[in-house]
Amino acid sequence: MNIIVSKSSMIPIYEQIVDQIKVFIRDGKLKENDALPSVRTLSKELKISALTVKKAYDALESEGFAITVHGKGTYIATTNKELLLEEQKKELETDLEQAIQKGRRYGISDDDIRELFELILEG
Repeated sequence: MNIIVSKSSMIPIYEQIVDQIKVFIRDGKLKENDALPSVRTLSKELKISALTVKKAYDALESEGFAITVHGKGTYIATTNKELLLEEQKKELETDLEQAIQKGRRYGISDDDIRELFELILEG
C-alpha cells in the first residue's frame, strides 16, 4: 500500500489518507480483513503525526470501512464497492457543481466552462 500525502494541499492530511484507502478498497487492492499498517508505522513512513493517522483510521471506522481490534490493529471491514463508488461520485458531483457555480459567479459562460473542463480532462 503506497499512500502519498501532500503537506501543501488544501485537503487535510487525514482526509488524503482516508480517500486513498477508500480507492484501494474500491480497486480491490485492500480486501475484507486486510490489516492496515499500524498507526506508528504509517506515521513514520509518511513522516506525519501518529495522531493524524489515528484520526484517519477513526474516520474510516466511523464510516464503516475499517474495524479496530484493541491491541491487534485496524482491519478492512466488509464493504460494498458499488456503494463506495456511488459515494465518491456524489462527492465529485458536489465539487463539480461548486466549480460551475464559481465559474458562473465570475461571469464565465457555460460553453467556456465546458471547454475548460474538456481541456482539464485531456490533461
